[in-house]
This record gives sequence, structure tokens and C-alpha cells, in this order.
Amino acid sequence: MFKNNIKIALRNLVKNRVYSGINIGGLAVGMAVAMLIGLWIYDEFSFNQYHPNYDSIAKVMTKGNFNGDAFATSELPRPLEAELRNKYGSDFKSIVMSRSDENHILSIGAKNISQVGRFMQEGAPEMLSLDMLQGTYGGLKDMNSILLSASAAKALFGDADALNKTLRIDNQMDVKVTGVYEDLPYNTEFSGTQFLSTWDLMLSNNKWMRDAANQWGNSSFRMYVQLQPNTTMEAVSAKIKGVWQAHVSEEDKKYNLQVFLNPMSRWHLYSEWKGDVNTGGRIDYVWLFGIIGVFVLLLACINFMNLSTARSEKRAKEVGIRKAVGSWRGQLTTQFLSESFLTVTISFFIAILLSAIALPWFNELANKRMTIPWQNAYFWLISAAFVVVTSLLSGSYPALYLSSFNPVTVLKGTFTAGRFSSLPRKALVVTQFTVSIALIIGTIMVYRQIQYAKDRPVGYNRNGLLMIEMKSPDVKNKFSVLYNELKSAGIIEQMACSNSPLTGVWSNNSGFEWKGKDPNKT
Repeated sequence: MFKNNIKIALRNLVKNRVYSGINIGGLAVGMAVAMLIGLWIYDEFSFNQYHPNYDSIAKVMTKGNFNGDAFATSELPRPLEAELRNKYGSDFKSIVMSRSDENHILSIGAKNISQVGRFMQEGAPEMLSLDMLQGTYGGLKDMNSILLSASAAKALFGDADALNKTLRIDNQMDVKVTGVYEDLPYNTEFSGTQFLSTWDLMLSNNKWMRDAANQWGNSSFRMYVQLQPNTTMEAVSAKIKGVWQAHVSEEDKKYNLQVFLNPMSRWHLYSEWKGDVNTGGRIDYVWLFGIIGVFVLLLACINFMNLSTARSEKRAKEVGIRKAVGSWRGQLTTQFLSESFLTVTISFFIAILLSAIALPWFNELANKRMTIPWQNAYFWLISAAFVVVTSLLSGSYPALYLSSFNPVTVLKGTFTAGRFSSLPRKALVVTQFTVSIALIIGTIMVYRQIQYAKDRPVGYNRNGLLMIEMKSPDVKNKFSVLYNELKSAGIIEQMACSNSPLTGVWSNNSGFEWKGKDPNKT
């Protein structure tokens, strides 16, 4: 029966090529848009899930109140590490101190390349479950060691074996390659980290970091932890809440500093803070684009319904003859749903083709590295469900409507649509235009806001202004030489050095006094 229904449906599609082309094309475009949005949403929800310890990893953060303004930050004082290890070590499987991702110059012989890397304690490779191609998780035990990503190792050594080779970091620190790990996927917090070197090596080359070992007022460090299986984020956060506050002076207790754990599951989608409250973040865009995807697919389905019901007079005689020779309404409904299923299936495969063609452009627009998961069984199961749901959604109304015709009036030639039979189609058309206009207005608003953000006054003249990151101490220590060379060559008018970008503040200090200062403000 199903085979016959598909045959009849295929003949109808071939017979009405123009109608079929419009119907299939409209559905395919709508499904392609929904598919791209679905891939984007999946990528957002799967962010950081590359790490098997995803549910037990957290970033240690602190929140408090500064001059009446609440705040939350992941920058912490160094003594907090010893406090957590000594007093709450049983709650943690691993505690890892870290610097943030920074550019460094890796050198071997005459070859110098700039790579982003981190200096972390030895538990980092196991906590992050790095896929070690060479070496082991214990590769950071020796102070003068480094783990390279596969791409960094290839950039430095080509096809030669990198293990146990010696290189220099920033022309200051000699290290030995003790491991090579597979590059982390783009949708992880550590995707840009091309090498890991040791925390102790960074300490040995920076006196200010060594001096910070007992400075509770110096918040310049980051800390990642992995919990033991027998505890929870909430329980440990409650335990460590007052650790920092217990070590500040009586005068500084007014800041009400509280330590807490921020789970890895919230780093990406819930990254925004308003004061000390986690207000959301990219999750808002996930919901927004999810709704847009549903509406775009709904528009395509409504278009299918309207085109199908608009041909009711042409299909009326067919329905009348079939009923006259004994077809039940259920059989006719199944026939029309089969046509819908065939149309949606063809549209789906065209949609996959369109998505594959558009994906490189979409990745560039969304700053992603998404691919269509051809070998993922769940992808095909979801796709099958997607086709069935879309078939029912787009084909149910035409099937029920067309199968309801009275055979006697149809065969007598006196068939006319009922007084209220056009109301559902009118409602669908109104819905279709309403959603379309809403999406167009939203697109125009977003475009104009982006243009405003690009062109608004920023408070300084940007013409001819360049910012170049100093990736090596060699550059920082020879500022005057570089300045004189560029100035004498007529390349620059002026040059200045800064410890943070002109567009951001990377550090702050307190303790300043001035005439008329409010004594309660820091």
C-alpha cells in the first residue's frame, strides 16, 4: 500500500513540475535555514563537552562589593591556592593555578613563531583530558618542560619527531618538549591554547609572581579545579565562601569578598555578569535563533499548505472518483500525507546540499568551525524525525481538507468550496505575512544597530592609529630603538607603550589619595 502511495505521489510530482518545483524549492530553503541554525545551536550547547570531566571542572571566582558596586571576577590572589589545598583538599581531585592565554615567541635555531599558550600546574593535562599523541599526562612535572599542540609541533619541527627537542620561550626560557597533544576543537574554552608550559617556570622568571605568594591583595591569577565524585559545586562553594574574607584587614572587610565555583557548563552560555549576578549570555541568542529557526520552517510549511489547498478544485475530481470506487477517507488522507512525505524528503536532501554549500560562509559569519556530522547516527535519527514532523506539519491540513470532498457533488460538477472553507487558508496567509514582516523588521533593526555601533563617536581619532601587540620581551626592552627607527624612516608621527589595549583595562591599583577624596571610597 505504502509503495503504491509513493508511486502515485511521484507521478503527481512529475506531472505538475512547476508546482512541484516551487513547493520543493520553498521547503528546501526553509529546511536549510533551520538546519544551519540547528547546527549552530548544537555547537553552542556542546561547547566544552569535548572534555570528559566537563561536569566536575570549575573555575574559582570571587564576588564582592566595591564602592557600592557589586562585581564578580576570576582573577584571584596566589595565597588562595595554599588555603584550598590545606583546608579543603579532600573536596578536590585537582587544583591547577594558571595564567590566561598569552602570545609567546617559541624559537628553535633561527626559526621563531608566535603561539598562544598558558603556564599551568602539572595537573592541567589530566584535568582537561588532552589527547596525547606523544608523551603522557605527567609531561609538566619537570619545571623546564613544554607540551605542544600537534599544529604547533608541525610549525616548529615539520614532520620530524618533536619529543625531547629543546626550544626557547620568549628568548628567555629553555624548555624540553615532553609531549604532543591533539589540537583541541574550536568549541572549547582552551581551543586557542597551542602549548602548555609549567607554572614553576613562570614563577622562576617573574619576581613579582614569587612575591605574590603571600599577597592577598594581588589578584592576578586564575585557578581551575576538578571536584571529587562524592561532592557537588554548591556544597564546595558553601564551604570555601569565606576563605578570602578571613584574610583581609578589618578595613577591607567592607568589600564582603566571597569565593565560589563557576562550573564549566556555564562558562560559555552563561558568561555575562551584572554586578555579582550571573545574568545569562549567549543562551539568550540560542533561544532567539531557535525561535527564528522554528518560524522560518513554519513559513515554509504554511507555504506548502497554501499551495496544496489552492489546487483543491484540480484534485476534487480525483477525490470524487476514488471515493466512488470505494476508497475510504483514511486511505485518501494517507495518500496525500504520502505526497507530503515524498516532497519533504526530496526537499530535505536538497536542504542538506544547500547547507553544505552555505556552511563555509556561515562558519565565517558565526566564527565557528562547524561541519555536517555525516557519520553521526544521532544526526540521521534527528533528521528522520525532522522529516516526519515536517511532513505531518505541512501535509496534515491539505490531507484532511482534500479528503473531505463529497463525491456526489464533485462528479455532478456542482462542487464549490464551502462558505468558511477558505478561512483556514486566509488565517495561514495572515500568519505567514505577519511572521515575514516581523523577521524583515527585526533584520533591518539589527542591521541599523550594527551600522550605528561601527560609526558612533568613540572619543578619539582612529585615523592612522595602529595597535601592535608586543609578543616578546625583546620588543618591550628595545622600545626606544624601534621608535627611533620608525620615526627616522617617516613611518610614524608618535608612538607610545602601554600594558593594556587602548580599548580596555587589564589591571587596576588602589591606595591613591587626592584632595577632596571621599574617605569611604577606594
